Amino acid sequence: MAKHYEIEPVTRIEGHAKITCVVSDEGKVEQARFHVVEFRGFEKFCEGRHFSEMPTLTERICGICPVSHHLASAKAIDILANTKPTRTAALLRELMHMGQIFQSHALSFFHLSSPDLLLGPDSDPALRNVVGLARNFPDATVAAVKARKWGQEIIAAIGGRKIHPNCAVPGGMAAGISRERGAELLAEKTQHLDTILLGIDLLMGWCKQNPDVVQRFARFSSYFGGLVGPKGELELYDGDFRISDPHGKVAVDQFNPQDYLNIIGERVESWTTLKFPYYKPAGYPDGAYRVGPLGRLNNIDSIPTPRAQAEYERWKSFCNEDGVQEGTLFYHYARLIEAIYAAERIEQILSGDEVYGPDLMAQTPGTLSHRGVGVIEAPRGTLWHDYTIDDNGALTNVNLIVSTGQNNSAMCKSVELVAQEFVDGKNVTEGMLNRMEMAIRAHDPCLSCSTHAVGQMPILIEMYDEQGGLMQRIAR
Repeated sequence: MAKHYEIEPVTRIEGHAKITCVVSDEGKVEQARFHVVEFRGFEKFCEGRHFSEMPTLTERICGICPVSHHLASAKAIDILANTKPTRTAALLRELMHMGQIFQSHALSFFHLSSPDLLLGPDSDPALRNVVGLARNFPDATVAAVKARKWGQEIIAAIGGRKIHPNCAVPGGMAAGISRERGAELLAEKTQHLDTILLGIDLLMGWCKQNPDVVQRFARFSSYFGGLVGPKGELELYDGDFRISDPHGKVAVDQFNPQDYLNIIGERVESWTTLKFPYYKPAGYPDGAYRVGPLGRLNNIDSIPTPRAQAEYERWKSFCNEDGVQEGTLFYHYARLIEAIYAAERIEQILSGDEVYGPDLMAQTPGTLSHRGVGVIEAPRGTLWHDYTIDDNGALTNVNLIVSTGQNNSAMCKSVELVAQEFVDGKNVTEGMLNRMEMAIRAHDPCLSCSTHAVGQMPILIEMYDEQGGLMQRIAR
């Protein structure tokens, strides 16, 4: 009789989820699924609010991704208000966004994912976390904490606080940054960039020691999506949308984000509250696409800063003959490359004069558009805010498609592949189950964003027999 295993909660992620596995009598995993079990409702209770409230309302979806929601929302309300931010305001927004990218990527790799790599997936779970890192890699751990703090301080220097900033308004920003504060932050850049480079050295060292795991761990083909600049370069704040096929060929390029519904559909499955976005021309499930660091680096032609571009060229040396990297563990490498880009872009902005200008807000004409779509590359991938309003500016419809939702199919596929490759159903160990969690953590999901959750957000692994009987349950 087949057994059914369940992991709940999945740990070291933002949000609440579980994994279930069905295992045959021979000990082979027949099915593994990633279930998101949080309540979804944020879009509905935004209806009726005035659109100008949305940057400060939607950022309350999450304490990890508030800047991303704040800025995607700001871009949407700019369109509704028929205005365009001044150059200074646009640079301030991008600077804050780069701080968010840097601090989030540092958190994801060093604090959430590196314990599995540096301490080992079978190590004591009580110490397979930042505490174990501090004991075994004290200098790197302290440096990582300081690096994340730098990104947060950039956010606070503009938005007034590290979490839930209150600064973006229609047509611009409510506050700027002083040259003195900019100089202080700029002076720290080299130190924290060195921390990211240390992270790459640690990751590459682990990959060299574990080449078999790197090759076997959740490697599969898919489409890839994300924003790009006019020359196909990496663009995290602005740009148009591109989707590349599993062979690295561009399927759709420079697509206006306002028209995203023409190419992106959403599917619902009965066993999870998280939707499954897909590329419409390819259909579902074949059109499932990956976003975030791995999706972006598979989707671009270059990176417009020198140190990140050099690392990107190294990244390409690990890709297949089509120039595509299919391995899920390479999310970590891509994440660190993007952190390099964020640090370099921070330096570019803070070294210029325009970000310190006095012109923070553009004039608004007083007439409203009835629909606006704001899109940005959040740390975890493309984030869409789609608002429709009435003549009074009250919201009549809100649609949020978040990064983690677009990676839903990929996370499910990764979990199943890892379970089939590494789980022995006759002798299940905590380390085997942790490898499934590693597949989820590589995507750095934010499940409170993806389902707009309320309440506690603890992941769970459950194993059932074919008749639905619960055989084993591991909860943290």
